[in-house]
Amino acid sequence: MRVLARPPFFKRFAGVALIVAALLAVAIGSAFADEAKVAIDNFTFVPDTITVKPGTTVTFENRDDIPHLIVDTAGKFRSKALDTNDTFSVKFDAPGEFSYFCALHPHMTGKVIVAP
Repeated sequence: MRVLARPPFFKRFAGVALIVAALLAVAIGSAFADEAKVAIDNFTFVPDTITVKPGTTVTFENRDDIPHLIVDTAGKFRSKALDTNDTFSVKFDAPGEFSYFCALHPHMTGKVIVAP
């Protein structure tokens, strides 16, 4: 059996390849930085307060076994009843504080803070 050696340029450019891979990972991560997630778990919003930049889409996912319905206290958004594993997304363009609650379980509350 004959073993082929790596070409000599491999060692020379391996470091460059690692740097390029790291930069791509940062760029790809930045592309998805405009998304945030809030879980509904055990009758709570997790996290209950989240701070995002303007233009961010927040996705709520129901991980409970019963339905929940997300309502903004100012009436700007309202989900349908979310069954287990259902999601609901809202894009927050304007800075401010947006409080919300579960219309089916009003003790469940949360807040999205949009700040530059």
